[in-house]
Amino acid sequence: MTDDRKPGVPRKGVTSVKMVVAGSFGVGKTTFVGAVSDIKPLTTEAVMTAASTGFDDTKRIPLKGSTTVAMDFGRVELEEDLLLYLFGTPGQERFWFMWDNLVRGAIGAVVLVDTRRLDDSFTSIDFFENREIPYVVAVNTFDGILHHSLDSVRRALVLDPAVPVVSCDARNRTEVKQSLLRLLEHVMEGADDPAPIGSPA
Repeated sequence: MTDDRKPGVPRKGVTSVKMVVAGSFGVGKTTFVGAVSDIKPLTTEAVMTAASTGFDDTKRIPLKGSTTVAMDFGRVELEEDLLLYLFGTPGQERFWFMWDNLVRGAIGAVVLVDTRRLDDSFTSIDFFENREIPYVVAVNTFDGILHHSLDSVRRALVLDPAVPVVSCDARNRTEVKQSLLRLLEHVMEGADDPAPIGSPA
């Protein structure tokens, strides 16, 4: 995309929004942010050492050699007048205390899930449910194949019917962008819903 602005002159009428990419340890959050970011993403990846033994369960992801210890950050221009700022959360339990700060000001979240480890996803889902933050569930197709139907994933995670469930290869920029667009649509749909009777205007 070409940009005809003079250097140092900001674009007018641009809306910027914050979104969070969350999920369990090793689910693909760093890859997701890196695949779509228009800038070189900021990552806080650290090499996993023997010190993580007993804290990080790598039995089902034996090739995992590094981990996010603070956050991932990326930026993507969805439209000429819409900028998304993406914040990826750390997945390990010992870093969950950081999530409340990372989600502050976010309009919603993409919760990445791995169908080989669905039980690891409940904590992330509960986090956004409890805080009433809109989210979509994105099934990461690590090998490009959807091994379980989206309906079966929805049932297994006991999701509200209103929560969108999509498939997404976290390495594929187009599919990642579609997941973000679906979250944006979901947030806008919620904003259009009338307030329940008896709720404050």
